[in-house]
Amino acid sequence: MTEAAMPIAPWLARQRQALLAQRGHAWLLQGPSGLGQYTLAMELVRAWLCDAPTPDGACGHCTSCHAIDVRAHADLCVLMPETQMVELGWPLPEKAQAEIDDKKRKPSREIRVDAMRDAVEFAQRTSARGRGKAVLVYPAEQMNHVTANALLKTLEEPPGDVRFVLATEAAHQLLPTIRSRCLGHTMVWPQEAEMLQWLAAQGVAPDAAGAYLRAAGGRPADALALAQAGRSPEAWSRLPRAMARGDATALADWSPAEAVDALQKLCHDLLAQRVGAAPRYFEAADLPTPPGVGPLTRWGRALAKEARTADHPFNAGLMLEALAAQARNTLHSRH
Repeated sequence: MTEAAMPIAPWLARQRQALLAQRGHAWLLQGPSGLGQYTLAMELVRAWLCDAPTPDGACGHCTSCHAIDVRAHADLCVLMPETQMVELGWPLPEKAQAEIDDKKRKPSREIRVDAMRDAVEFAQRTSARGRGKAVLVYPAEQMNHVTANALLKTLEEPPGDVRFVLATEAAHQLLPTIRSRCLGHTMVWPQEAEMLQWLAAQGVAPDAAGAYLRAAGGRPADALALAQAGRSPEAWSRLPRAMARGDATALADWSPAEAVDALQKLCHDLLAQRVGAAPRYFEAADLPTPPGVGPLTRWGRALAKEARTADHPFNAGLMLEALAAQARNTLHSRH
């Protein structure tokens, strides 16, 4: 099934309809991860460029919709980190692809200023299909200051037929001048019953959907990703006790980045429990007795530092063992 043919979540469909009913040349979709910023941004550009749009979005059948499906629309410019473009099936510019193929550099994890300058030049051109142009920036927080400044003037005084949608999971990291030039939309957090129904419709077992949703912190898209990755709810519930034992085998099928994320969730819940709040990611019964606030705070800082290099560790196996040992030491700390 193509991306366009897949029905979007009902809460995203309602937001799409509300945004399409409003006028504006630039939208900033903001909110935590897992709420569908990229999906909603794609729905907006589909409708803007569609040959036969409706109040509910693009038709899904016209030449424009097909061109977006095959990632070849002449009037759509997508700005993402190169790593994310590859992951989502978007072609890289010829020059960038050649540099990567020739091993001159690795795919960028930021939105490059060269790509932004190409996007500004794209905005100045005449529409190829006569229905205007669209620029999608995701995740917008991956623009550094130089890249963001290259966008400012075009965002403030755009050509008459170009529209922008920026989607972000960290709006506070954007330049204030970027935020002030966009109409802001905060992503809606759906009701739990609606999320559970949607997860079941995606093939997630009803008796496991709640566990996945809890592990994802109530974020439906993240919960679906956990389910599709084959993560076991039972293994998730056993993780806190395994870390108290320093059992690195509990992390064996996780990448270092995934392991750090899971341990940050565990640290959050233990800290919440220590100060009298309810845990968010794990059941209270699955958590060991938390140590003091001091050790947990230091562990949280250490995990944040590990997260910066988790995507490219020197040795993944050693890193997982070190993470498990660090967790055990923290959970048994008495200071």
